[in-house]
Amino acid sequence: MRALFIAFALALPAAPASAVDAGALWDSLRQGGRVALIRHAEAPGGAGDPAGFRLDDCATQRNLSERGRRAAAELGARIRTQRVPVARVLTSQWCRCRETARLMDLGEPVEAPTFNNAFAQRTPREDLERGARDLIAGWRGPGTLIVVTHGANILELTAIHPAQAAIVVVEPQPAAPDRLRVLGRIDPPG
Repeated sequence: MRALFIAFALALPAAPASAVDAGALWDSLRQGGRVALIRHAEAPGGAGDPAGFRLDDCATQRNLSERGRRAAAELGARIRTQRVPVARVLTSQWCRCRETARLMDLGEPVEAPTFNNAFAQRTPREDLERGARDLIAGWRGPGTLIVVTHGANILELTAIHPAQAAIVVVEPQPAAPDRLRVLGRIDPPG
């Protein structure tokens, strides 16, 4: 049933704009101790990857378009302009996420398999989600943790289906790692 929910949600357009003011969300990120869940920038081709894709071969995966590359660079510039103190950058092992993180130019991205594509991953989704929740719950800062991942992963964690290159801001809940406090969504650049 959960897989059906994800497939249905991925087919829908991105969720409507957050009711939370983007300025308040940027303020929150500047405070540190928060986590910015970022869906990779534009990678055409629908959900998932072509049959037979391999993590070690970007040519077999959906990759960023030129527009996606520009959006990733713009997103990084926007985060720097907003003076967000980036402490660490984590990324899914998928090429479109790694490239988004690299083009954002916010620090050396570190691959974190728990943020790998829940839509296509052979690892049970529950294991990915548990690992992601535990990692987020353990974040204290100083600074903001940036995570570049996939729409399906963010949907599982927050019940928000963000547009490509959008940010969902969450606050760790150390006392309840199975939950995290969703503060809101910042729409993509452009």
